[in-house]
Amino acid sequence: MRFHKYHALGNDYIVLNPADFPSWKPAPTVEQIRVVCHRNFGVGSDGILWGPLPSKQSEFGLRIFNPDGSEAEKSGNGLRIFSRFLWDQGLVKNPQFTIETPGGHVQSVIKEQGRLITVAMGSVSFDSAKIPVNLTGAPREVLNEKITILDREFTYCAATIGNPHCVIPLPEISPELAHKYGPHLETHAAFPRKTNVQFLKVRDRKNIQIEIWERGAGYTLASGSSSSASAAVAHRLGLIDRDVTVHMPGGQIGIEIGDGFSIMMTGTVNKVAEGTMHPELFAVKV
Repeated sequence: MRFHKYHALGNDYIVLNPADFPSWKPAPTVEQIRVVCHRNFGVGSDGILWGPLPSKQSEFGLRIFNPDGSEAEKSGNGLRIFSRFLWDQGLVKNPQFTIETPGGHVQSVIKEQGRLITVAMGSVSFDSAKIPVNLTGAPREVLNEKITILDREFTYCAATIGNPHCVIPLPEISPELAHKYGPHLETHAAFPRKTNVQFLKVRDRKNIQIEIWERGAGYTLASGSSSSASAAVAHRLGLIDRDVTVHMPGGQIGIEIGDGFSIMMTGTVNKVAEGTMHPELFAVKV
């Protein structure tokens, strides 16, 4: 049961090739995902990348699982890691290729022998019906709406880049803010498919900072889709230019915003380890 572990700015994933797990098809169970991702009882990670899988429209298919066993539609960091894995394993010869996720098709470009990767993430939408967000009144762009969480009212924007995001612009942000309010925003009734949460501080026209509470994973050091959504929201509000650096606890990601809020994301990937999981790992339920 071979595994490959990478991190993208501290956001770590385990890549499992379905060819190495014939008894796990079509995918690992919730119980298997939880124990593999567990920091004490398993290998430990922010999620599992299950691929490569067949795809009718792209060169490779990919499924992404959160530590709680739920499935994510898309992950920017996960896509960069999976791209590096494909490159490392010699499964791609051309540094430019396409990947299909449940959240859409993307194009990856390998740079610096896989240590730096650019992903064309697709286009961001603020449409309440597409995200989705439950709003009173007619469907609309979710910009500067009000939401009350615990003891505080926030002004938020929502977006999707294949997965849902709630972005809260604030003058000051902190990890404590994300830990306190993130879990309640993630599961709020306004978001029927739950949501990723970003607390956003605009530093200047070319730099933003975010703290992240990730759906199904919790507090996260970095996120590619969160960077994409936050940059798009800040640009839609007129607060930043089209090229921006997103600062997170784990490091920085470069975002280029094109026409129609198309997103090009560039960031690093580091290989951590590869090895074999012992069957005893699965003797414990978590």
